[in-house]
Amino acid sequence: MVENVIWPVALDAGCSRSDGRRVSRDLAVEDPTVDEIAKAVQQVGYDAVIEREKTYPREYEARGRVLVRNADDATKSDLLGAVAAYVQALRE
Repeated sequence: MVENVIWPVALDAGCSRSDGRRVSRDLAVEDPTVDEIAKAVQQVGYDAVIEREKTYPREYEARGRVLVRNADDATKSDLLGAVAAYVQALRE
């Protein structure tokens, strides 16, 4: 079983690509939370596990991360794009 890891910084519009953002600026959202990301992952159709005490290596504040299980049929960039679109939809 392969697990993908989604850090909030990967979807954060306030971060640059060199800071760790993995989606385009128009798909990114301001300060995404692990709860929003997990809900979006479930909407896409995968299992999500939240780890709240984890810290992205380039950040000092623990924002957590989301583990995505059973996403063997999707590439990481496709998964991130779909999750980012759902997070945007959840905020509207």
